[in-house]
Amino acid sequence: MFASWGLTAPWTLSPSTNNPDSIREWLTRTTVGDEGVVFKRLNEPYRPAARGWRKYKVHEITEAIACAITGLLSTPTTLLLGRYDNHGQLQYIGRTTTLPHTAGSAAAGLLTAAPAGHPWTGWSFTAGWGSRETLDATLVEPELVVEVSADVARDNAGRWQHPVRWHRGRTDLTPNDIPHTAMPP
Repeated sequence: MFASWGLTAPWTLSPSTNNPDSIREWLTRTTVGDEGVVFKRLNEPYRPAARGWRKYKVHEITEAIACAITGLLSTPTTLLLGRYDNHGQLQYIGRTTTLPHTAGSAAAGLLTAAPAGHPWTGWSFTAGWGSRETLDATLVEPELVVEVSADVARDNAGRWQHPVRWHRGRTDLTPNDIPHTAMPP
């Protein structure tokens, strides 16, 4: 069926419905490709460069390790996050949205400047997907576990495709308590 549309992997034709029960069932999935639901009015055509359609993204609450920051150590603006892979290497998996002042203050009290030998020494980070703007990042001791809300979209390297939202520091957890990231071979 898809061959007639000229679609080949990794592209597929998305299902469509106007049945709310089907949509609710789709939103319980968090498998690859099921990032959320796009919806529009039934009589509304697609209009290039227009923002008439809406997207509801599926989110998960999860943990990551704060490994670097933007801004000052006393008032971090964003956190650059990591997880260990199955080989014990600390991998970059994404960053937070801009932290509200109260969250930045809370994080600042839990962060320590990194000593020499941080696993990310010499790395550079960009401002976002497709951006060439390099972030001015300060490495921190990779000890603080943070709870975040992330949409389920991942890039080809297994990183979060969009910035995640800070919920809180998890001082009750250590980096060894959080799930490892599955990096592609």
